[in-house]
Amino acid sequence: MNILLGVILVVFGIAAVLTLIRIVRGPSILDRAVASDVLLTEVMCVLGAEMAINGHTRNIPVLLVIAMVGVFGSIAVARFVARRDNTPS
Repeated sequence: MNILLGVILVVFGIAAVLTLIRIVRGPSILDRAVASDVLLTEVMCVLGAEMAINGHTRNIPVLLVIAMVGVFGSIAVARFVARRDNTPS
């Protein structure tokens, strides 16, 4: 079980680092928005795995807040990009 946990931590760590690189480098706002959604999803997966391993449900409110932030953030970015694309050049 300890080996499996180590592998899971390494995989999520590498995914988080690659996602942070995409957030920093871009090149567009949509790339950054998708990368931030991926990072939020990774955090949710880690919290869910921690709950499953330790057998508790204390992090469910945190998961709900993270999900709401991700949804509202995606909607805000989509509205911003749609408004920017509709402006005449």
